[in-house]
Amino acid sequence: MYLSILAVGIGGALGSLFRWFLGLRLNALFPALPLGTLASNVIAGYIIGVAVAYFGRNPQIAPEWRLFIITGLMGGLSTFSTFSAEVVQHLQQGRLNWAAGEIAIHVAASVIMTVLGIATVAVVSR
Repeated sequence: MYLSILAVGIGGALGSLFRWFLGLRLNALFPALPLGTLASNVIAGYIIGVAVAYFGRNPQIAPEWRLFIITGLMGGLSTFSTFSAEVVQHLQQGRLNWAAGEIAIHVAASVIMTVLGIATVAVVSR
């Protein structure tokens, strides 16, 4: 159990730091659609796709690695709460189209990247 706690905790800390770094570097480039938040979710979507497919093909790998990468690292990197706050901010400012666009972009891009991550493992594993 202690290894699981460490795996999630260390992964979460690293993922959160990377998300913070992306926000610092990218959010100011286009404030209407904070690119750091989008990049965090898209990168996490892809890596989760790769991880789910890889761990599914390799069940012998210790479960702590899955906890570290998926629950910790990608859980810390992806950010539904920040995305939600950004959408609400658009709504409060009366920018309904921006809010709808941000929702569409985040959801579509994250799902597409997860599918691409799974497909990557399928292609590489052939």
